[in-house]
Amino acid sequence: MKHIFVLFLSLILLILPGCSSEESAADTGKKTLTIYSTMSTDSERNTFRKLASAFEKESGIRVSIHFPGNDYENMMRVRMAANDLPDLFDTHGWGKIRYGEYTADLRDMDWTQNLDPNLNSILKNKSGKVYAYPINQAKDGLAYNRNMLDRFGIDPPETMDDFIKALRTIKEKSNGEIVPFWFAGYDKSSFAQYYDQFATPLLITDPAHNEKKQLIDGTFNWSKFTYLSDILKQMQKEKLINIDAVTAKKSQLIELMAQNKIAFTMQGGTLGQDVAQINPNVKVGIIPTPAIHSDDDPIWIGGERYTLAAWKDSPHLKEAKQFIAFMARPAHAKEMAEATSLPSGLTNVKADIFYAKDYQHYQNMKVEPYFDRLYLPNGMWDVMGTVGQELAADILTPNEISKKLGREYKRLREQSETQGAENNE
Repeated sequence: MKHIFVLFLSLILLILPGCSSEESAADTGKKTLTIYSTMSTDSERNTFRKLASAFEKESGIRVSIHFPGNDYENMMRVRMAANDLPDLFDTHGWGKIRYGEYTADLRDMDWTQNLDPNLNSILKNKSGKVYAYPINQAKDGLAYNRNMLDRFGIDPPETMDDFIKALRTIKEKSNGEIVPFWFAGYDKSSFAQYYDQFATPLLITDPAHNEKKQLIDGTFNWSKFTYLSDILKQMQKEKLINIDAVTAKKSQLIELMAQNKIAFTMQGGTLGQDVAQINPNVKVGIIPTPAIHSDDDPIWIGGERYTLAAWKDSPHLKEAKQFIAFMARPAHAKEMAEATSLPSGLTNVKADIFYAKDYQHYQNMKVEPYFDRLYLPNGMWDVMGTVGQELAADILTPNEISKKLGREYKRLREQSETQGAENNE
């Protein structure tokens, strides 16, 4: 049965993007590197294409780039099942856990000497294998409207209590005209981001509330997660989040922030520079994720954002590493970091990015990996997004949400273990 399934997946691969371009490249006698990436904005993609074109001219090697968007993960699952991956691909936060067995070891490449130590636990294993080249690195926290905080005399919050107080002050002093904390809940990832980002200070970083072992071995008591749903529901009842949190779309965010109608949101990336293009008088900043427990400190949530991993069985592995080396040149790494408005993954690259002053100001704050990437089975991100929507729509209570998360956590762990056993047969 398993062999039939793999055969079916192999047939699907014939219609995936990239095959036709590889065949046409063979007609010209040139080698072609196929690259899959999760880059989403025009500025990111255009800069990547420009650099790939420069590589083609310099090396004589063709490059076929694909941006599957929301279909990326499904396409990569199909390719992994058939052991037929692109020559280069984006591990999008799963370099070790999901893609590790398929990636070539890059430890002997020159740029690894400048790998940011913050990424060591995410992109290296204990024996020294380097899984991917980090085009940039995420440092997620809370994006905020500096104008609003200055106007109402609010300091950037460092704890959850301070954050709630700030939201209440904004609502009161603006007479409800400004949304204190804005969610784009039509895309459930907005709620998933909330749960995932605040789960780390709730359950990991404070020694007195550390649940690492229980999360990893499957014994975690999900009632301890209820706090996050309680806080979110409390914010909704007090109208500290937008009343259309379930139906609001990401496409609305830039315009609303540019109109001074939003104080805080969880969207980072190019938000600040996008808002500045519409209204340069609105200043957007970013702060680390506030601490939840009294003895803890704020943290950045992050790690790898966009990467280039080389498929270990690629027939063009030498050329794939050649492309990575090209992208890792300081000038090129700087260009990509600036296009994505995120710090470079290399210590010898200083990019002029929009939030540079904020990152410099909070440079001593720890960077913690995304919660779901270390402690949850594959599929839990979607579950967290769905329950967030159900909470905001009054379909489930906070306690019911924790019970559902516990059931799905168990189901997905068992599913993952079963698939792992089948793959080893």
